[in-house]
Amino acid sequence: MKEIIAVLCDIRSVHNVGSIFRTADAAGISKIYLCGITPAPIDRFRRFRSDFAKVSLGAERYVAWEQVASAARLLGRLKREGYLICAVEQSAKSISYLSLKPQRGKIALVFGNEVRGLPRALLKRADRILEIPMRGALVRHAGHPRHTGRGKESMNVAVAFGIIVYHFLRLRLAVARLRRDEVRHMSESGNRFACAIRRYPRTNPP
Repeated sequence: MKEIIAVLCDIRSVHNVGSIFRTADAAGISKIYLCGITPAPIDRFRRFRSDFAKVSLGAERYVAWEQVASAARLLGRLKREGYLICAVEQSAKSISYLSLKPQRGKIALVFGNEVRGLPRALLKRADRILEIPMRGALVRHAGHPRHTGRGKESMNVAVAFGIIVYHFLRLRLAVARLRRDEVRHMSESGNRFACAIRRYPRTNPP
């Protein structure tokens, strides 16, 4: 899936990141940025990590990735490069991911820490803030900073990544289908016009 990248901000679990790489490879994500404490597929000796590969199944060898110290500076650069920044987080300004319309341009999907999520400073840089509607039992986690109201407040970040990425894949396929329909319509219109000219050729006045 060209022109769609992922930005992982301070994700702690190597298993979550490995699972995200595996899903990204399956969906065709073009690149993953690893920000802050997010674990990389290689250790400090530049060797591939076995605990990472056990979950990713080697996807890190095929999906482009890069470690970045500052997520804020990265999002600023991506925005200047024309990316639509879509943060996945529960917020007062968030909308359901299901309400997002097909997008034709470049997209950066941003995911945050398993417990704290994305900080406000990064949410302010987002063009869209998306959330996955939750249903089920009340989450009783005293340390959860967004523990309000009814319904589950979060799900595993790797699971959320899969839901969001494949939704964007579906939207991209819808855009591609729309383009094909537009081209076919233009071609059919041109053919009808050509047939009309052959059937009723222009005649010069006497």
